[in-house]
Amino acid sequence: MSTDVAVVGAGVIGLAVAWRAVSAGHRVTVFDPLPARGGASWVAGGMLAPVAEAWPGEEAALALGEESLRRWPAFARELRAQGFDCGLSAQGTIVAAFDRADADQLGVLAGYLDGIGRSATLVTGRELRRTEPGLGSVRSGLLVPGDVFVDNRRLLESLLLAARARGAEFVAEAVVELAADRVATASSGARRFDAVVLCAGAHSGTLHPELASAVRPVKGEILRLRSRRGTLPPPRHTIRAVVESRPVYLVPRDDGSLVLGATQYEAGFDTGVRARGVRELLEGAERVFPSITEYELIETTAGLRAGSDDNVPYLGLLSDGVYAATGHHRNGLLLAPITSDAVLAWLSGTPAPPGTEKARPDRNASEERADAGVCQR
Repeated sequence: MSTDVAVVGAGVIGLAVAWRAVSAGHRVTVFDPLPARGGASWVAGGMLAPVAEAWPGEEAALALGEESLRRWPAFARELRAQGFDCGLSAQGTIVAAFDRADADQLGVLAGYLDGIGRSATLVTGRELRRTEPGLGSVRSGLLVPGDVFVDNRRLLESLLLAARARGAEFVAEAVVELAADRVATASSGARRFDAVVLCAGAHSGTLHPELASAVRPVKGEILRLRSRRGTLPPPRHTIRAVVESRPVYLVPRDDGSLVLGATQYEAGFDTGVRARGVRELLEGAERVFPSITEYELIETTAGLRAGSDDNVPYLGLLSDGVYAATGHHRNGLLLAPITSDAVLAWLSGTPAPPGTEKARPDRNASEERADAGVCQR
């Protein structure tokens, strides 16, 4: 049955939900003052890496991420069939350790992945440099062939255009109030719907009282750099590294640019870029990929991830009937397919995808927390 659906938020989750819902025959209205460009998705690196992100105690997040990764090829094919390319790469991920302490931490991850039967190969620094010749003096590494990446900005633009082409309406206003059957903005007042899906990322907690203490903004800074004549090209793989206990990632783009990131800290809704963050990212990246010092720095940006306390999103009905699809933290891009599939299941009254039961919004008040026994990194 066709229903009138309101989607609040137009980052990767909101856009994926809107596109899939309107493609399924629903009438969709999306509320966001800056569709595609206003949230953390625009600032993301684009990694689809549930295995490289795994850690003991976070099995619920790993299972959800792997299930969504399995859905990514069909998700991308469906976009391409409509004439849009999201820049999905088939190249895997390299996890690199810079010194002995970093190598010890990587060894813990390798042992954990081996114990749960995941595909990842521990190699020496010399073997790693054969795979990526531009790497510096890294001590050891982990090859994760199944973890890939996507061009986040190409994906966002594709989803926005695809949703509009199918008939989704976009309202460029901020939402001030919502309920299960209506959405209100400051200037146009309240509009009624059959279903309301909250996909407002880090701002979700300001729009619904049940998420006020569950979803928080987690700030992250990224740099974009471009190779220049005479420099080595960007690496072919995503490189995730630990340099003196600090994480850093380098994600290549087809146009010769490189996304560099991994700062993460609590700063409320501040989106200013710190000089310290820029310095730490460049210093860490230089240790891993020395040629980056000759690249052109073309952008510094900060975004706000929608953090949850167990790294698992909130997916499902809130007590007043609003559907929550938020709290994806670092994994909004990865989890876009499974989240949009879950929303379609809710709207049609069919079972939601496997793994989403661990993401129910009421889990913080239950005894079956998704992060039971989580080890903090």
